[in-house]
Amino acid sequence: MENQRNPMHEETQSPSHSRPDGQQERIRRHVTHLASDIGPRNIYHYDALVAAAAFIETSLIEAGYTPTLQPYEARGKAFVNIAAEIPGTDRPAEIVVVGAHYDTHKDSPGANDNGSALAAVLELARHFAPCKPARTLRFVAFTNEETPFTRRKDMGSRVYARACRQRGENIVAMVCLETIGCYSEEIGSQWLSLRGLFLPRRGNFLALVANRDSRSLLTRVREVLQLQASLPFYPVVLPTHFPGAWSSDHWSFWQEGFPALMVTDTAPLRYRYYHSQKDTPDKVNMEGLNRAVDDLKAAIAHLASGA
Repeated sequence: MENQRNPMHEETQSPSHSRPDGQQERIRRHVTHLASDIGPRNIYHYDALVAAAAFIETSLIEAGYTPTLQPYEARGKAFVNIAAEIPGTDRPAEIVVVGAHYDTHKDSPGANDNGSALAAVLELARHFAPCKPARTLRFVAFTNEETPFTRRKDMGSRVYARACRQRGENIVAMVCLETIGCYSEEIGSQWLSLRGLFLPRRGNFLALVANRDSRSLLTRVREVLQLQASLPFYPVVLPTHFPGAWSSDHWSFWQEGFPALMVTDTAPLRYRYYHSQKDTPDKVNMEGLNRAVDDLKAAIAHLASGA
């Protein structure tokens, strides 16, 4: 990314907007259940991964969906991606995917990575359940984003995106939520800032990360957030294989030629408990996470409208 400022790299903030009663408490419960009750969840903690999948499926059913499961096998074990869909009314063949992975890194309980993002996906699915969007809106929980599957053929989102391409689906936007629960107003809390030339010095923003082929998607989301966001946000366009830019499930959709965007608190560039056993619910900024969900509602509603 070039260090010089341009309209695609401006930190932007808009006034706060209201948050529905009970939303923050539901988000807190989701994060706590995933990280404290279930804990580390991956191939090394397989029973916990299965429990997390069951929790996601039950949560989507309670929100009014009939989840679709995509089971597959890898390394001698069964894994599953879980999706919930609202068919579009006017343009059903155009699909907007909102997704996050539900596994964790090795022995990490994964409150922020990626319990915060999964809690957001579940709350967004709940919010949009009664809606009738013009485009088809699909919420997906991916398995196996972490070691040893990262950027390999059995990564859950790789399996999912590949199947979407094989079915000839027209995914017009994929929004990947990755580690979105750490915020600080302290100057210097954002690492790799380079005195504000690369990233802002305060870690109080959401980064929106696109590759060049997804620049149009980034622009559409940016335009909405300029008007409605309560959190600062920082859009960046990076090469597909740039370290950090390829470190989540949006990359799988880039690989299949779909426009995709990662929304993140920048993970290891801010969150000191990243991939550690200290990634527990008490480290997650629930108010910031709640505000992030509100901002995402506006962006997703715009994408699903087809406007």
